[in-house]
Amino acid sequence: MDRLQGMELFAAAARFGSFSEAARKAGLSPASVSRIIGDFESHLRVQLFNRTSRSLALTEAGQTYLQRIEPLLDGIRMADAEAGAFQQRPTGRLRVHSRLMFGNRVVAPLIPAFQSANPEVTVELLLAERHADLLHYDMQIDIEIRIGRSPDPGLRNELILPTEAVLVASPAYLASAPPLETPADLAAHRCLAYLIGTEEPVWRFARDGRLEEIGITPVAATNSGEVLRTLSLAGHGIALLYDYTVQADLDAGRLCRLLPKLAVTNATFQYGRGIHAVFRRTDYVPAKIRAFIDFFSADRVMRQLAEGMPQGG
Repeated sequence: MDRLQGMELFAAAARFGSFSEAARKAGLSPASVSRIIGDFESHLRVQLFNRTSRSLALTEAGQTYLQRIEPLLDGIRMADAEAGAFQQRPTGRLRVHSRLMFGNRVVAPLIPAFQSANPEVTVELLLAERHADLLHYDMQIDIEIRIGRSPDPGLRNELILPTEAVLVASPAYLASAPPLETPADLAAHRCLAYLIGTEEPVWRFARDGRLEEIGITPVAATNSGEVLRTLSLAGHGIALLYDYTVQADLDAGRLCRLLPKLAVTNATFQYGRGIHAVFRRTDYVPAKIRAFIDFFSADRVMRQLAEGMPQGG
C-alpha cells in the first residue's frame, strides 16, 4: 500500500472531520478514501477513527498518531517545495569549471552581473588547463566551459561562442622572417607551442577535405594561451591561438593572421570548434544552469572579451 497517501488522507480526514471533504480535496471518491484509510488501519493494526453515520472522530490512538505524523507531512511538503524551487527559479550553489584565460577574462568579470540578476545563486569558479570530469560526482561540477564538444553521451553541449584557431605573428617578426605560403614552410620559422601533456607538438591543417599534419620544433612552449599571446606580440615567433583571444590584436594590427584559407588546430577537428557549456544530461535541467547559459550569450561574451583584452605590443 502507499503509506504516504494513507497518512495524507488520514490527516485530511481528521482535519476536516469528514471522509467526503478529504476525498474532495484529494480528487477521489468518498468510497475510495474510506477504503484506503481502512486498509491503512489494517496495516497499522489499530483503529484510528470512531465512525458513526453522522460523525467521524479520532480515537486516542488516532490522536497520538496524528500528532506524530503532522510534522513529518509538513517536512515532506517543505522538502517538495524546496526541491521544486531548484527547477523553477535559479537558486543554490553553481560550480563552474573553465580554462584560465576564458575564466579570467570573461567568466570572473561577469559573475557580479550574473549574481545581480540571480541573487539566490552562489557561484564557485574553478580554473585549470585541463578538462573537468563532470560525471565524477565527488567534484560536483555543474558546468564546464570548454573548446569543442564533449563526445560523452552522458553530457550535453550548448554553444556559447563560435571560435576557431588561427596562426598569428607580429609584423616585426614577419618583416625579417622567410615567406610563409604553405604549412610546409613552417619548418623555416620560429614556432611557439601550446603544451598538451607529453605529446610532441603537431599542427593539423585542413582544406577541401584534405588533412595535413606538420610536426613543429618550438623555440618556446607553455600551457598558457596568455603567455603564447605575449610571446607572439613580442615578435618571438608564430603562435596558434583561438581567435577570440587575439581578435583585438588582429584588428589593431599588432598581430597578423597567417594561412587564413586553411583551418588549423593543435588537437582534432572531430569534436568541432567553438566555446561550449557542457553539463550533465538530464531530463530536468536545473534553473541555475539554464540561467547561467542564457546569461553568457555570444554578444555578452564578445563585449567582455573586447573590454577585458590586455593591451600588448
